[in-house]
Amino acid sequence: MTPSPPPPALQRPRTIERLVKGQATQDGAGVQLSRVLTQDLQRRLDPYLMLDHFASDQPDDYIAGFPNHPHRGFETVTYMIAGRMRHRDSAGHEGLLQNGGVQWMTAGRGLIHSELPEQEEGLMEGFQLWLNLPGRNKLCDPGYRDIQSEEIPEFDTAEGVRVRVIAGHSHGVAGAMQRDTTEPLYLDLSLPPGSRFEQPLPSTHNAFVYPFRESVAIEGQAVPPLQMAILRNTVLATSEGHDGVALSAPASNTAPARVLLIAGQPLREGIAQYGPFVMNTQEEVFQAIRDFQAGLMA
Repeated sequence: MTPSPPPPALQRPRTIERLVKGQATQDGAGVQLSRVLTQDLQRRLDPYLMLDHFASDQPDDYIAGFPNHPHRGFETVTYMIAGRMRHRDSAGHEGLLQNGGVQWMTAGRGLIHSELPEQEEGLMEGFQLWLNLPGRNKLCDPGYRDIQSEEIPEFDTAEGVRVRVIAGHSHGVAGAMQRDTTEPLYLDLSLPPGSRFEQPLPSTHNAFVYPFRESVAIEGQAVPPLQMAILRNTVLATSEGHDGVALSAPASNTAPARVLLIAGQPLREGIAQYGPFVMNTQEEVFQAIRDFQAGLMA
C-alpha cells in the first residue's frame, strides 16, 4: 500500500489533560465490559456520551449478549475487533457484525434492537461508542448501516503506521462515515514500536485517545494501555497554526500499539439521560419513557 503524504507539521500539538481508567461493569444480559467514557464526562467530551470496551475469551462473559432494548436521541457505533454478533431492530434492519466491521445505528425517534453473539467460544472484543444527535435531529427517522471491514478505508504512513478511517478524514483519506454537525473523527491506529503519527484537529473539537494494545506517548507523557487520555483543548494564536495530536509508540513496545483516536465538534446543548434515552430536557426523557411504555418504539 502506498504511503500517504504527511499533513502539515503540527505547530502546537495537544497535551494530556488527564488520564481516565475504565470502570468494570456489565450491561445487556450480563456482558462484562469496561466503561471508559462515563456519564460524568459527557459534557467534557461532547458530542460523545459513552465508550464501552468489551474483551473476553470466556463465553460466560458475553454469551447472553444484549437482548431487545430501546434507544432514542443518539447514534450507536459498534466496532468489532474479534468475534461475531447479530443485530436486529424494530425498523426491520438486520446485519452481522464481525472482525473489523462497524455497525452505525441512528436511534432517532426510537427503536428497539438486539445484539446477540453468533459464537459459543473464542475471543469477543470490540467497542461501543455513543454519539449524540443535535436537538433538531433527535426525533429523526431511525437508520442503520452495516460497514464490513473491507469497506473501511485504510492507509499506511511513511513510518509504517496503519490507519483505519472509520469516520471523518485523515491525511486526505475520507472515512466510511461522515456527519455534518458533530463532525466525528474515529481512527483505529496501529503504530509499530518507535513510530510516530500526527493528526490535525480543529481547535474547537473535543478529543481523546484510548490505547487497547501496548502503550503510547503524547508530548512525552505515557498513556498506559486501557486508559483514556483526554486531550487538552487548544486555542491557536494564529490561523496559520495546525492544532492536533502527535502520538509516539515507545521503541520498548513488544508489538504494535493499537489506539483509538476519537474527536468531534461539541453540540453545547442540554444533555438529559435516563438509561437508553438521551434528550435535551428531562421532560423529553419522560416523553421517551411514555412512548416506549405505549409501544410507540416497536
